[in-house]
Amino acid sequence: MKSVIWGIVFFIFITVFMPMFIISSCDISVKNTDKPKEKNIVESDLIITMYNDNTDEIVEIGLEKYTIGVVAGEAPAEFEIEALKAQAVAARTYALWRRSLYKGKGHPDHPGALVCNNHAHCQEWLSKEQLKERHGDNWIENHLPKIEEAVMSTKGIIMTYNMQPIEPLYHSTSGGRTENSEDVFSTAVPYLRGVSSPYEEGSPVLVDLYEISIKDFISGIKDNHDDFSINEKRISSEIDVLERTDGGTIKRIKIGNKEFSGREIRELFDLRSADFTVDVKFNSIKFTTRGYGHGVGMSQWGANGMAKKNKTFDEILKHYYNGTDLSVLKSYNE
Repeated sequence: MKSVIWGIVFFIFITVFMPMFIISSCDISVKNTDKPKEKNIVESDLIITMYNDNTDEIVEIGLEKYTIGVVAGEAPAEFEIEALKAQAVAARTYALWRRSLYKGKGHPDHPGALVCNNHAHCQEWLSKEQLKERHGDNWIENHLPKIEEAVMSTKGIIMTYNMQPIEPLYHSTSGGRTENSEDVFSTAVPYLRGVSSPYEEGSPVLVDLYEISIKDFISGIKDNHDDFSINEKRISSEIDVLERTDGGTIKRIKIGNKEFSGREIRELFDLRSADFTVDVKFNSIKFTTRGYGHGVGMSQWGANGMAKKNKTFDEILKHYYNGTDLSVLKSYNE
């Protein structure tokens, strides 16, 4: 009997109390808070080290102040408040994910700093001065408070999978369905599964056209592949899409004597996405793309569309990141 009792006590300790030392998982429906005071925005118990690409220096910044700068840099302020909250949780989670990977060493590309402010490498972060320079005083007065509200009303909330911060990939517009991670980045991640993203009609980059001369098209490939050859007179029959992902991205495309991934062609010609069609028109090649970005994780415009359908930020996040939990940082201290 004693062994049974001790077994029950041990089970309760492992399943209930042990996770509390790390983070407390919660069924979250956070209400909007009053506009936070400036001191609450600046101060934070957890400090993030950030490499400032503009000044070539490493700075220390509070987690919530960092999150405000990322949301302001990465998402349109005109978005619905619930979409901005979802973006805030994703931005905050990214910093904690980096922290769990590199601890105090920082990323190998910027040693000593967990993140940088370059959107092409980490997440874009803009200071209040940069935002004022980019948008003007009216934007600071009318839009920044909304972003601050989105961040501070979700303060300390991150996404976790198996009690660990996730890698919260996101992009502008998926084109109708997001991608499985392995179809874009080769590695299968359980919470980065392709899902429908039907409410993106408001995105200005849902569909895009890009036209290039046949001469520049061929030379663009040859400049990067010396062994490339193509019959220019029969170019229409020399371009063949071999395979697409479930999300619509081109997985394999044959052009001339070589096979490429859609991602390679996208990067080669700076297309908005790898979900494209190719048409030969007289002396030019016309690309028609759907969506903008890699297509994995949360679609920002899809999130905004869901918010317009009265979905809350937690519903948005759980839609785009399968099987994740919303968790509150138990303590910002080590």
